[in-house]
Amino acid sequence: MLKIYEYLDKHNEEHLQQLIEFLKFPSISSKSEHNNDVRNCANWLVEHIRSIGGENVRLYETGGHPVVYADFLHSDNAPTILVYGHYDVQPVEPFELWNNNPFEPIVKDNKIFARGASDDKGQLFIHIKAFESILKVTGSLPINIKFLFEGEEEAGSNHLDDFIKNNTELLRCDSVVISDTEWFDFGLPSICYALRGIAFVEVKVKGPNRDLHSGSYGGTVDNPAEVLANIISRLKDKYGRITIPRFYDGVLELTQEEKDEFARLPFNEKKYCESLGIRQTFGEIGFSTLERVWARPTLEVNGIYGGYTGEGAKTIIPAEASAKISMRLVPKQNAEEITKLFVDYIREIAPPTVALEVKALHGGNPVITPIDTIWMQKAKVALKDAFGKEPVFIREGGSIPICETFQNVLGASPVLIGFGLPTDNTHSPNENFSLENFFGGIKAIANYYMLLKE
Repeated sequence: MLKIYEYLDKHNEEHLQQLIEFLKFPSISSKSEHNNDVRNCANWLVEHIRSIGGENVRLYETGGHPVVYADFLHSDNAPTILVYGHYDVQPVEPFELWNNNPFEPIVKDNKIFARGASDDKGQLFIHIKAFESILKVTGSLPINIKFLFEGEEEAGSNHLDDFIKNNTELLRCDSVVISDTEWFDFGLPSICYALRGIAFVEVKVKGPNRDLHSGSYGGTVDNPAEVLANIISRLKDKYGRITIPRFYDGVLELTQEEKDEFARLPFNEKKYCESLGIRQTFGEIGFSTLERVWARPTLEVNGIYGGYTGEGAKTIIPAEASAKISMRLVPKQNAEEITKLFVDYIREIAPPTVALEVKALHGGNPVITPIDTIWMQKAKVALKDAFGKEPVFIREGGSIPICETFQNVLGASPVLIGFGLPTDNTHSPNENFSLENFFGGIKAIANYYMLLKE
């Protein structure tokens, strides 16, 4: 590994400049006006992988944005790993809170600032540079590798499930490796072994056939904004527990060993609150903050709208009001089942004075993988060698819905070797990625690839 590490140290600046070029594409998958940008980014990725020695590099069309595929399959009697990532990014709003143009990356304080820097272009690029470095130094690869990079992760991965199901032979592998998660803290390498799932819905409450004068009609017509507020207020009790009947049925409880491991992590509640600008945390009573965010299901209102919100007064009863609501799910919960429970409950509590529309936007099931597999244990060795510190095993509060498809369709559990940090501002203005983790991550992944041959 020494020669590979030396090669990487000499090419840090080159790799950084290539990442900057990659980050300049505004590949926002959820906005149709950026469809060409998403495709241009995919084409750039194809050409780059081809230029460093990737084989069978091509775009696969889907019903939405294309999938980038490549492989290098020359090692007999060696494992095959599938590397998954996504080249699309979140929208950038509110734009005015950015300190730089989100698609004109800048380097400051040993970090690179740009949309997608951490989620997931920077982490995806780690694998590409690790692959390149091994080929440059040794002329071959000790394992077989397949790359699968999608362009719709931030828009719900609406077409990737079908692509995987229709291309099982193409994607057949022994393990799936994903870098799209965070460390517990800076300087503390972390391997994620569980992700929460998600059920995401939109609720619309419709009342009169138009906005009404609140003086002429107030007191005679049920107000959709108030009805929606009342519905939302009944989704949780004062103890932070979700009130939907049977919502907690089958939830996989934490073991005492897991609780003890969580308690040993260097989590500071006071600093956590200070970093968020809040006075204190709030959540389901009886659980620690880490337990709530990693291992308990939640329900959050992501956005709510109804009536007039512009400057000055406009005295109306709005014709409708809407909210987008997401539920994070834990092992043994099912997104489709939870969505049905949600719909049944709000239909039950909604008054007959309004019409209710509920639309399931997308969902994905939770994932948990054993930590004692050879894939996880060698990841631990690779991280320790690259960063000089014993890694910890953690859970993640977020979701990567496609992980369950990898498990069920390909029979390959994901190994989540992420290099992001809690301070990366993913999905927020001023997203950034630590260059120490970027360069160190390339070393760790190159080492991981080499270790898997043994």
